Amino acid sequence: MAKNNEFDAIVVGSGITGGWAAKELCEKGLKTLVLEKGRKINHGDYPTAMQAPWEFDHHGKKTAKDVEEYPVQSTVYAFNEGTRHYWVKDVEHPYTSTADGPSYKWIRGYHEGGRSIMWGRQCYRWSDLDFEANARDGHGVDWPIRYNEIEPWYTYVEKFVGISGRKEGITHLPDGEFLPPFEFNCVEEHFKSQLEKVYSDRKMTIGRVANLTVPHNGRGQCQRRNLCYRGCPYGAYFSSQSATLPAATKTGNMTLMADSVVTYLNYDKESNRVTGVRVLNAETGQETEYTAKVIFLCASTLNSTWLLLHSANSRFPDGLANSSGALGKYLMDHQYQAGAFAEFEGFEDQYYFGGRPNGIYLPRFRNVTEQHPDFIRGYGYQGGASRIGSMRGAETPGIGIEFKESLMEPGPWEMRLHGFGEVLPYEDNYVRLNTEQTDVHGLPTLDIHCLHRENESIMRRDYIDQAMEMLEATGGKKIQEFNGVDHPGFGIHEMGTARMGRDPRTSVLNKWNQSHDIPNLFVTDGACMTSASCVNPSITYMALTARAVDFAVNQLKKMEL
Repeated sequence: MAKNNEFDAIVVGSGITGGWAAKELCEKGLKTLVLEKGRKINHGDYPTAMQAPWEFDHHGKKTAKDVEEYPVQSTVYAFNEGTRHYWVKDVEHPYTSTADGPSYKWIRGYHEGGRSIMWGRQCYRWSDLDFEANARDGHGVDWPIRYNEIEPWYTYVEKFVGISGRKEGITHLPDGEFLPPFEFNCVEEHFKSQLEKVYSDRKMTIGRVANLTVPHNGRGQCQRRNLCYRGCPYGAYFSSQSATLPAATKTGNMTLMADSVVTYLNYDKESNRVTGVRVLNAETGQETEYTAKVIFLCASTLNSTWLLLHSANSRFPDGLANSSGALGKYLMDHQYQAGAFAEFEGFEDQYYFGGRPNGIYLPRFRNVTEQHPDFIRGYGYQGGASRIGSMRGAETPGIGIEFKESLMEPGPWEMRLHGFGEVLPYEDNYVRLNTEQTDVHGLPTLDIHCLHRENESIMRRDYIDQAMEMLEATGGKKIQEFNGVDHPGFGIHEMGTARMGRDPRTSVLNKWNQSHDIPNLFVTDGACMTSASCVNPSITYMALTARAVDFAVNQLKKMEL
């Protein structure tokens, strides 16, 4: 095999975890090949980032053709005419959803940087309330790590990423390394003050978000345009393009290949090692093999699991590194699209500057010190206050020029609370290969079987009721609940299917994100997660990835991989 096909390490995927794996491996001196399924996007190559609404053919709105070509992706809040080029065409990358309930919504972007361009940027550390949850209530296997083991790695990645936030001293939502926070607006300040007077167990903070409030590590600060999903030419939020991949490039050790679909992991039975990968060029259809001493799967939860399932062989007939039988199982997400909102009077003379790129966060208060009688685990809230805009005219009775002019003035203040609830790890929430339906490359697709159950339903009702109660207690008027269809996957935090654990008989990975079965194979994206918590998981993925690379490189130096 040609020398230029040989590397020290291969990273599959260039998103949030792939970028981190590339940075860490390259900075530690390993010649690293990064394989990206989709097209290349250089930092700053964001074609709609500076466009005004009137410069779009459809004023930024999605069209009937969008709904036809992107039937799943077009339902996500960040999809519009200015961002459609970042989302996969569902007609080219289909999947089946066979559970007897709301269909699974798999939200994806296949391009360099992956969803790190389109993510919500919310960054919250987990605590031992999360890492001990499975052991405490018996749902799922015990996490093989605790907070003290990952805490230094949270600090390490936060210092590089740049997280704005406030230290609050909440034990189950640990403080991190924060840049100056964004500020509350007047109604949020009022809500926070009144809430904490009424409830001793509830403390609201500003969202902890990977948007820079000051210049950081050579990247510019947030301009408060709130157009993040189009890509940020200022580098003012963390993405692979703006941060980790440039760091990897700087070392001279990274080779990044876009349009490279990894179809198979090559396995040598005698050495019990993964020797490399088979790669299909998405443009030419040509297949090439590359070798490496260590492989990191960072393709996103379901794509990494697809690759392991598709790499089955005589030693592992049910999927590579699947002696436990756990591969593909225990799929989780967060449930959301439910909560409440209310109007707040008395602040009509106040407004706010710019488009703040985040909102508030109200941490979990259920099942923290006392067990709720009806459900386990918990939920938190995101949301915020704003003035209702001119679109209120669609629902407000009126006619004539005076009515139209009135809509140009800011409307009433409204506070919204969106619940994010934990979903338990169920064995029969799973994915499997579907060989009857193929994608644009002729490859098998996934059949996704995932349902939310009774615990999630009871929890959901509670966080709607509690949102309404809190809005009333703080002076809200015209309180209304909302409760959308609870599609699994629509939280866009898919986790599990190659979980970590202490016992090789019940888990795929050990405490270092290393395969129990194959020592030089690591999985550090959301597939590794053993439970879901109720907070956004991305900063945990980053910390686990940096930690796993450190372990892997040390093992390589000891000649143990």
